[in-house]
Amino acid sequence: MTIFRFVLKRFLRRPANIILVTLVPMAVVFIPVSGWFPLPMGFQYFGMALMFIAARMAAIVMEDRIKGTLLRVGLAPVRHSQYLWQNLGAYALILVGLSGIIVTMGTAVHGSMLAAPGLLFLVFSCFSITSLGFSLAWYSLFRNREGVVATITGVIPLMMMLGGMIWPVQAMPALFRRLAMLLPTYWLAEGLLSTAHGAGLTGLATPLVVMLLYSAAFVLLGSMRRLT
Repeated sequence: MTIFRFVLKRFLRRPANIILVTLVPMAVVFIPVSGWFPLPMGFQYFGMALMFIAARMAAIVMEDRIKGTLLRVGLAPVRHSQYLWQNLGAYALILVGLSGIIVTMGTAVHGSMLAAPGLLFLVFSCFSITSLGFSLAWYSLFRNREGVVATITGVIPLMMMLGGMIWPVQAMPALFRRLAMLLPTYWLAEGLLSTAHGAGLTGLATPLVVMLLYSAAFVLLGSMRRLT
């Protein structure tokens, strides 16, 4: 697991990354309930924060592709699949751990207002993996780093809006409501709303399964472009 440890150390030793995964997400915990969403508003923005953090992680993978870092990792030859999966495993661990911290802090701040924290953690954990897969797939479609960073910065807020994380899907025209179901953010919103309304694990089956299927599809797409 040399690569796994290397990826964790490399990401966490950069002060900007520490701020990205601590101060920024934790700030949203203190945003109160407001408007139509039954959970504290910060949990809407936490979904967006997860996507931006995952995008930063995928950018590091892209930099490795450009700079040929794979050739300098480890003492023994490393296969593409081994390098990719250990990168994804390390980043997924960070995002899932962050989800646990945020849900725990949210429970301490908002108390009983935060329904079923264990299920919320499960929803955010699945979405963390989906976000990482989405970012990997998105970056694999481009060769210019500046261009892909600019596009994904605009795509993420758009996905949050169309997916029902900023305003209810029911407020949009019928065509957009149907298109929203194609976005992973829609299923994040469904999972959070179902949890807030008292759905058990069985009621969350569809959102969770769909997000995991998206994860598998995104990772498959992103892994098709080999490291060069």
